Amino acid sequence: MTSPFPAGEGVAARPRVRIMGIVNVTPDSFSDGGRFLDPAAAAAHALGLVAAGADILDVGGESTRPGAAPTGADEEIDRVVPVIELIRRESAVPISVDTMKPAVARAAVAAGASMWNDVAALRWAPDSLATAAELGCDVALMHMQGEPRTMQAAPCYDDVVCEVAAFLAARAEAALAAGVARENVWLDPGFGFGKTPAHNLALVRGLPALAALGFPVLFGASRKSSIPKIADDRSDPDHRVGGSIALALAAAAGGAAAVRVHDVAETRQALAVWAALDQAKGA
Repeated sequence: MTSPFPAGEGVAARPRVRIMGIVNVTPDSFSDGGRFLDPAAAAAHALGLVAAGADILDVGGESTRPGAAPTGADEEIDRVVPVIELIRRESAVPISVDTMKPAVARAAVAAGASMWNDVAALRWAPDSLATAAELGCDVALMHMQGEPRTMQAAPCYDDVVCEVAAFLAARAEAALAAGVARENVWLDPGFGFGKTPAHNLALVRGLPALAALGFPVLFGASRKSSIPKIADDRSDPDHRVGGSIALALAAAAGGAAAVRVHDVAETRQALAVWAALDQAKGA
């Protein structure tokens, strides 16, 4: 299966950082829950993100915000598959499905997705690893301490960068041992998933160590609650674009291959200017 992140032209010594646009088909996601429950509205939003510069779309039918209740596989499939099918009718843009469940990943890939973005790093079900290998799609393995309902209760690490790196390295090896192709494996440090703001900042600073594991890094911090905590303000999710862009640029500088964002046009513009500055510095 063709990777949803084909090799692009480099800017100076760096490859172009790809933009993954978020399409939440949920009633309760922290930022835009309920806005795109209708498949036609979700597909229109997704195609708008592509027009704004998204390289790939990440379609999710289950909220993984702190405290979120689980969603059944059948309901999740009913949410994401019609949206993926509608997008695929209009565009060849690569599509990722954001799910922990093998059944949802199967249905999404059958509908046209080419990436499985798994916040549970293929640990949710006994057949997750085997399913990923069978599907032959790209797989993003994310670190999460605990599970969504409880992950922010009391996150604790001795050394968050070392522990997250060790976890991701182990999950990558498990995926490879199960038959997932090495070129299909992506790693995600899980910004905000069982981490305090201090842990999150340490992970951003430690991204070069994660990139050094030899797999492309997907980074997602868009509009997350750590942003107002770090900035000491009370902004709601719709007013965290500045902090989101700051984190996306820091991730790009740290070696992230792709950033997962709500605000595609603004992020694309910021990354283009950052890349031009980086190119000028290397000239």
